[in-house]
Amino acid sequence: MAEKYYITTAITYTSGKPHIGNTYEIVLADFLARFRRAQGYDVRFQTGTDEHGEKVELKAAAAGVTPKAFVDGVAGEVKRIWDLMGSSYDKFIRTTDPDHVSEVQKIFQKLLDQGDIYKGSYKGLYCTPCESFWTESQLVDGKCPDCGREVTVAEEEAYFFRMSKYADRLMKYYEEHPDFILPVSRRNEMVNNFLKPGLQDLCVSRSSFSWGIPVKSDPKHVVYVWLDALTNYITGLGYDCEGKSVPENMRYWPADVHVIGKDIVRFHTIYWPIFLMALGVPLPKHVYGHPWLLQDGGKMSKSKGNVLYADDLAEVFGVDALRYYLLSAMPYDNDGLISWEMVCDTVNSELANVYGNLVNRTVAMSNKYFGGVVENRGASEPVDEELKAVVTGAYSKVAKLVDAFRVADAVSEIMTVFRRANKYIDETAPWVLARDASAQDRLATVLYNLTESIIIGSSMLACCMPEAAKAAVKECGAELRPFDRLGEFGLLPNGTRVAERPEILFKRLDATEVVEKAEKMYEERKAALSPESVKATEPAKADVKEEKKEGGAPEGTVSMIDIAQFKTVSLRVGHILTAEKVEKTDKLLKFTVDLGEEKRTIVSGIAKYYSPEEMVGKQVVVVANLKPAKLRGIESQGMLLCAVSADGDVVLVSPEKRVPAGSEVC
Repeated sequence: MAEKYYITTAITYTSGKPHIGNTYEIVLADFLARFRRAQGYDVRFQTGTDEHGEKVELKAAAAGVTPKAFVDGVAGEVKRIWDLMGSSYDKFIRTTDPDHVSEVQKIFQKLLDQGDIYKGSYKGLYCTPCESFWTESQLVDGKCPDCGREVTVAEEEAYFFRMSKYADRLMKYYEEHPDFILPVSRRNEMVNNFLKPGLQDLCVSRSSFSWGIPVKSDPKHVVYVWLDALTNYITGLGYDCEGKSVPENMRYWPADVHVIGKDIVRFHTIYWPIFLMALGVPLPKHVYGHPWLLQDGGKMSKSKGNVLYADDLAEVFGVDALRYYLLSAMPYDNDGLISWEMVCDTVNSELANVYGNLVNRTVAMSNKYFGGVVENRGASEPVDEELKAVVTGAYSKVAKLVDAFRVADAVSEIMTVFRRANKYIDETAPWVLARDASAQDRLATVLYNLTESIIIGSSMLACCMPEAAKAAVKECGAELRPFDRLGEFGLLPNGTRVAERPEILFKRLDATEVVEKAEKMYEERKAALSPESVKATEPAKADVKEEKKEGGAPEGTVSMIDIAQFKTVSLRVGHILTAEKVEKTDKLLKFTVDLGEEKRTIVSGIAKYYSPEEMVGKQVVVVANLKPAKLRGIESQGMLLCAVSADGDVVLVSPEKRVPAGSEVC
């Protein structure tokens, strides 16, 4: 019997249409689910929508519809986008589903009966958009620390969960399962910011609004968001807390991984495990808190009409090309960037030039020189073995990266197959062989090797781009190859016929035309928004920041900051492992920097002051949470700190004595 693999996304809140950052998560989880299926696992992939809460109730009232009608519309839109992106989920759960509602009521009552939940009253500072209570000390500049909006004083009768009862047990679980929370930086944040200071009891019901799951024994209360939403991971499997039955789908539990955004790690790694402990249910194996996808060149804003949506991008670039960008452009730990230009550049440079061009050239040459017939005639040379080693060795490298949830690195490793195949064309020069009658066997062998490389690479790439990879393999007259045969080279039968007329898998795009089209679309949307809707939809936090910029101190003045603002900058000691000049520039050096738990590529404009040779072995101070940026086509994943004298001399900032790589600078 196949080994089970259960993967979930966070359920999407039904406050509006999901933007491209929300969509990244479903594409990421879909890649992992497809990869595991191809490995032979019995996969269960669940996603869905979170539909209760005060914010939905208010939005529905503003729209003049019932809350249920409102969430029906938004849930339908979420599902449409997920389906458009080719996500292969097995279950789409909604928290308004009757079986979920019924089970949440039973779970609440069980926890109440066993003393984990008790009744009290709550007075605190409440953020309606985040549906969270905060203490005065938790606020940032008097506003919600999560979204930056205003908070209001709220007091109401409520039920509470005794979180502190399970704090020591949770800490022990962290210690015994060091890879429970990934990346490790998220784990450190949970321990240092929440567990060590001590857990406060958690409000798990509300009585000031009615759009939620009623507490059966006290109907004026509704179950508060996290006890309702988080339990979807087991209610979607048919979990029965009363123990009257063990549904077949519960065999998938515990979940192998919850794929979630980094902003909700606390709820999934503190609240959720404690709920499960109270229920006597095993904890999930991993929680991967992925970084955010940010818009390059400015914030997304509904009032500006420039929010990036998956359906808009897919209409221009195609679903598979968009999937490729999302999966290849997002680092493991740091936030990624997206813009129309960046997607266009990636399509042109990687999909059109590297992948599509390889398939097109190979099929075209097979047709031109051998009437479309592919045949291995055994006329091998040493360069063939180099190609085969890269191609057959790729799967094991990719699989290890996927196991570690380093999906962007895994996709890059797959693309290495196609880059090596393109280099092989340059090395073997088939057009030269074609002019030599005595080299026909060699030419046939070269084209056979290229066709095999495309099939093997595409079989892995299918988890990223299902339709494009299938089309590429079909061009080669074959089908996607099972993962357990990817280490073998030469399985394509002699006499296979390629497509008679090769198709262009990815057309090169004009970036100017793409951007102009996007800007026109944004202008039309902005014009469609009334002043009232602009004011209602513009994020308050962003507004505050912009007002400070426009009406603040004169240019060049350094504003005072508090300790909380300083702590948002992560400074780490890095150890320079390699250094080299960046081609076609006199200013840039490219470094490989050891930050303890990971190695980063960093590009710095210090070539006039330091040679590559003298940089190797140095310890430097790195801004570790800086957004990645592309410099001369190289993604720089941080910044080296330097001191600049009055006469313009540049000196690296380094620790006084050597310390372990990754040490925090504070």
